[in-house]
Amino acid sequence: MRLGGPVFGDCSDPDRWIAALQQNGYSAAFCPVDHAADEDTVRAYAEAARRTDIVIAEVGAWSNPLSPDDETRRAALEFCQKQLALADRIGARCCVNIAGSRGAKWDGPDAHDLTEETFDLIVESVRTILDAVKPTRTWYTLETMPWMYPDSPESYLRLIRAIDRPRFAVHLDPTNLICSPQRFFANAALLRECFAQLGPYIKSCHAKDITLSDRFMVHLDEVRPGLGRLDYRVFLQELNRLDPDTPLMMEHLATPEEYAQAASYIRSIAQVAEVPIR
Repeated sequence: MRLGGPVFGDCSDPDRWIAALQQNGYSAAFCPVDHAADEDTVRAYAEAARRTDIVIAEVGAWSNPLSPDDETRRAALEFCQKQLALADRIGARCCVNIAGSRGAKWDGPDAHDLTEETFDLIVESVRTILDAVKPTRTWYTLETMPWMYPDSPESYLRLIRAIDRPRFAVHLDPTNLICSPQRFFANAALLRECFAQLGPYIKSCHAKDITLSDRFMVHLDEVRPGLGRLDYRVFLQELNRLDPDTPLMMEHLATPEEYAQAASYIRSIAQVAEVPIR
């Protein structure tokens, strides 16, 4: 597998971008441009990645294709289409978004989000995005989430079958699936189930961690890899069964130092588990 994360500083041209990635020891990267970039710029970054053996893991399409506001929903669908087209042009492994929420907040939660009606709306929105772009090199994916579909390996597999498009695949963020004490304490089993059911479809993963506090009621908090209870040994062992270019992307940390600490922890677990990581 390949390890990556955000890079800090001036990455305004391909050479600076590659230098920042190499300085951090990353072999995978978030896409450095958005859909507004011209063809020459996109081509230059793609060539720099190819030349230096960097995998562009994902293009973000963060928006709400299920918004109850018509204008917001239309804009989100258009944005997803443009970002998916960019992912295909630049050779990213996937374009990723969440399914969206029918509530006021784009990433939820809302009482309508885990309903059959919303499931059908997700199927329709993903088909609309894919059918407009018809990608040939990349995949459109939905990040797993705690309070909207896909919220489990089972619901993700159900979406794959219902959407029925070969360029729809999986973006796995296992930390997002840990939404109860049951899943928190049995997260190794959850990880194995995710890879057993979704392994052939996984294009990129996020690396985070999670803690459960003893405050009443239930309080789960995202933390830096190594500071929580996600079973990284199982996570990395399962990832190692996939395509060796599968990216594991760190996110949501505030400083380069925190990313360095997270990367060091992940690499230390990989060494103990005898799992190669680039």
